[in-house]
Amino acid sequence: MGSRSAPRQPMAWSEARTAARECGRAVGPVPGVRVAVADAAGAALDAELAALAAVPPFDAAAMDGFAVAGPGPWTLSGRLLAGAAPAPSPLAPGQAVEIATGARVPPGTAAVLPYEDAEHGSEKVHGEIAAGRHIRRAGQDVARGASVLPAGSVVTPAVLGLAASLGHDTIAVRRPRVAVLVTGDEIAASGVPGGGRVRDAIGPMLPGLAAWAGAAADPVVRLGDDRAALVAGLQAALDGAGADVVAVCGSSSRGPADHLRAALAEIGAAVLVDGVACRPGHPQMLARARRPGADDAVVVGLPGNPYAAVGAALTLLVPALCALAGRPEPGPPGPERLPVAGEVPVHPDDTRLVAVSVRRGRAVPVGHDRPGALLGAALADGVAVIPPGWTGPDAELLRLPG
Repeated sequence: MGSRSAPRQPMAWSEARTAARECGRAVGPVPGVRVAVADAAGAALDAELAALAAVPPFDAAAMDGFAVAGPGPWTLSGRLLAGAAPAPSPLAPGQAVEIATGARVPPGTAAVLPYEDAEHGSEKVHGEIAAGRHIRRAGQDVARGASVLPAGSVVTPAVLGLAASLGHDTIAVRRPRVAVLVTGDEIAASGVPGGGRVRDAIGPMLPGLAAWAGAAADPVVRLGDDRAALVAGLQAALDGAGADVVAVCGSSSRGPADHLRAALAEIGAAVLVDGVACRPGHPQMLARARRPGADDAVVVGLPGNPYAAVGAALTLLVPALCALAGRPEPGPPGPERLPVAGEVPVHPDDTRLVAVSVRRGRAVPVGHDRPGALLGAALADGVAVIPPGWTGPDAELLRLPG
């Protein structure tokens, strides 16, 4: 066995997150792609979203009732429903037409008189109106050609609906692609494991984490504890599949089966982070891989223990993905801080990532957050960041997806 290099000093947690963002910005932003509106959820806009159509596109009734012209009482003549052809002629003073919400109001309409404010029979309508009342004018909400959202905005469900209402069938988005390599001879992909094997908990989890950060994960590739296989897997993800980020799960520690450092050296990647002073998630890595004739890619090494992988993903993977997409990180703008309830052990050197639920404005530790267990993360709303020397009561909160 060859000699091993001396371990680097682990990087402080906050510095590691900054390094991940800076690496993502240096490599990105990823090129934009045009996708169907329905397929754009979670991605970042590649360009500003502009209105191809005005909202509303025509003068429309805002209430069910009567479109009226001039002073009342009005003579009732006909009915207009949403989606119907425009009225054949303008309303003359003293005329009214029954109208549904969303229907185009006839030219000459002074106001829409709601049913509940009207007295009406088969021929006459009576009531009090205010000029222009209950009419949504064309372009009142959004003018045609207006820019409504800047590039980098996250495509939420509301943005999907907005884009459709503005006339878009497709939109240009930035969505990094993530290759997921899960390593370990002991990993079972299905069933109840036995004989010293364990189920893969990280592979099913990472696509959701990637989507939360605006990225798309390729199907999981599982590898044994073999250096040559890991090198081949990295090269296939970077050069063959053309992934923007490769997340390697396991193999980031310093045991006899951990080959990520050697594999990164073999492909010529520059290691930027080798170990982070946090618990759980200490053995995590960040590297920049150069590809001739193509943009550089990011490699993130995650620990093999599932909750440690969550902590490492929040530390390195999510910030790098968001920077690659040119979008904000998930959660409210700026650091979110909450008081932490109860006694929280503080490590003298490492930042602790404590699974918490948010109750009545406080972060309450949920427990069950040992490196190998996901129960705490499943119960939690986020993790409280407890730095060395923390004296409380407030701590930064990193939200978890869901």
